Amino acid sequence: MAGLGPGVGKGTVALGLVELLSRQVARIGVFRPLVSGDGDDSLLTLLTKRYPVVAPYADSYGVTMAEASALVADGKWEELISRIVERYREVERQAASVVVIGSDFTAGGAKERDEIPRELGFNARLATEFGSVVVPVISGDGRGSESLAAAARSAYHSLVDLDATVIAVVANRVAEGLAPDPGLPVPMWSIPAVAAIAAPTVAEVAAALDATIVSGGDGALDRDVLDYVVGAAHVPAVLDHLTDGALMITPGDRADLLLAASAAHAAGNVTLSGLVLTLNERPDPRVVRVIERLNTGLAMLVVDADSYHTIAAASHIQARLGMGTPRKVEAALGAFEEHVDTAELARMLDVARSSRVTPLMFENDLIDRARAERRHLVLPEGTDERILRATETLLRRGVADLTLLGDPDEINRRARELGVEIGAARLVDPATSELRDGFAERYAELRKKRGVSLDLAYDVVRDVNYFGTLMVAEGLADGMVSGANHTTAATIRPAFEIIKTVPGVSVASSVFFMLLADRVLVYGDCAVNPDPDAAQLADIALSSADTAAAFGIAPRVAMLSYSTGSSGAGADVEKVAAATALVRERRPDLPVEGPIQYDAAVDPAVAATKLPGSDVAGQATVLIFPDLNTGNNTYKAVQRSAGAVAVGPVMQGLRRPVNDLSRGATVKDIVNTVAITAIQAAAR
Repeated sequence: MAGLGPGVGKGTVALGLVELLSRQVARIGVFRPLVSGDGDDSLLTLLTKRYPVVAPYADSYGVTMAEASALVADGKWEELISRIVERYREVERQAASVVVIGSDFTAGGAKERDEIPRELGFNARLATEFGSVVVPVISGDGRGSESLAAAARSAYHSLVDLDATVIAVVANRVAEGLAPDPGLPVPMWSIPAVAAIAAPTVAEVAAALDATIVSGGDGALDRDVLDYVVGAAHVPAVLDHLTDGALMITPGDRADLLLAASAAHAAGNVTLSGLVLTLNERPDPRVVRVIERLNTGLAMLVVDADSYHTIAAASHIQARLGMGTPRKVEAALGAFEEHVDTAELARMLDVARSSRVTPLMFENDLIDRARAERRHLVLPEGTDERILRATETLLRRGVADLTLLGDPDEINRRARELGVEIGAARLVDPATSELRDGFAERYAELRKKRGVSLDLAYDVVRDVNYFGTLMVAEGLADGMVSGANHTTAATIRPAFEIIKTVPGVSVASSVFFMLLADRVLVYGDCAVNPDPDAAQLADIALSSADTAAAFGIAPRVAMLSYSTGSSGAGADVEKVAAATALVRERRPDLPVEGPIQYDAAVDPAVAATKLPGSDVAGQATVLIFPDLNTGNNTYKAVQRSAGAVAVGPVMQGLRRPVNDLSRGATVKDIVNTVAITAIQAAAR
């Protein structure tokens, strides 16, 4: 990937390419021919830490800019190329695919840039030496349609004339809606300018200004700075100039402006990014106490310089994609995936998909599949911080359309405090919604044999989980995800009452996708059924096998017990044996083994001793536990002791998808579960 000129936004394209390939191959490498210094390349650091690449940072670059300059100054151009190629080959030997981020001479000083030959020729030469194809990245900043098309043609033909193989051109930071056809034999994709990517964060501004952070945690420092406003006039004039995302710069003794700006933010009149106090003036403690009571969630910074010099310095701060800017990373990936035809690009790269499903491949595939058939999901816990942060990520990545339940004023207030953008989500308050009357009638009709009156139903459907489940039942949403601050029973009871199970399945159940270091296993049932009988256990096994297959995991089912084969006896063993027989009878095509112990199910060496010749033993992918006690304890033991990521519980057997979150769920867990629910909805 070669950037033609400084500031083209190669980071967005690099992220998109690595993300795309991480869905295809288990062993991926990243490489930069040149870095500005040993250990301080933020993009390479991000890629080597975000993805399980085959080589660490120290082995993922060729030479530093200083080393390259010294070699070129001594006339050792070919030695420079040889060193870079040698380092690249070490990465290539370990990886199934490598993304090379072309050189960035502008990272070095002026003398270094002058000493190194033209960047385009350098990257073309390296592409030839590596045997790689090239994706040039051009800037659309300030360009109209004709200028952008001309730049794309120039990039393509310049590289082809240097014997490089160009497969596509990407124009980044393009004006919204601009997508010219340059008439090339390869596609050109245009990624629009996205403020959330280009804007620095408050933390980046604080670092660049050498500011002292008076207040504000990680969330406050992660806000995007979209504008700067100098507070020097009277309050009404300053309020007129405040804009969403603005960082207000004002002397620290202007208590009137600090209070007015904070109040405007808290009231929702404007959403600020933060406050900068100049001249090393700190506000009166009484003013600080009032601002704290407003609970704005804004960071307050103090700098030594005056307002003029502070705004001059701030206006030159460049945003950088890195480990410290996770929201920018999600925004960049969302922009790439929305505007680049990733399916066509994958075909061009012609990378054979790995037969082994790694955890990263599984998680990235979830996002990709959910985006491909976008569905509308409802999240009942609309004011929960984790739900709001996940909502921002899901919307930026285009995973699903979302409805959040709760008081819209409270949801928006929490979003402002957290500095997250949820504007594309629909907000519905069950207490005041026009849907409430109809939902009450529907619920009363469903539960009239249980003595539920219309008045009682009217109260019940105000509950966010009942309201969300009725939205799903009525086709107003394709699925629901809840449980971040509700019990499993509170989340799934409405589904059992309203949605019910699919025909032919006697019991709804659940699975966890266990993302181990080298594989993905399916555990069932670890959340719903305390002590299933043999018929129910067979249903759980069949549902779990179907769930595994739906998510790209070839089902090989192990019916677990404390005994393998006929080595033990007892009621529990007999139940598992009977369930195994039912599975074989109903699905003779499905590989299943039972009773079998866990070690014999997953360890080929143990399997060779206990069940030689079995199609399942030693290579099981779906593990069915005999009861909830065993399953729940096992998944938690593996999760905590082996460092596995547990995705779920994923409900199965219901007519429409409703999934439960652990109350300890992280933002990543919520994103994964929403993607799974969207895929289940699309499969219907």
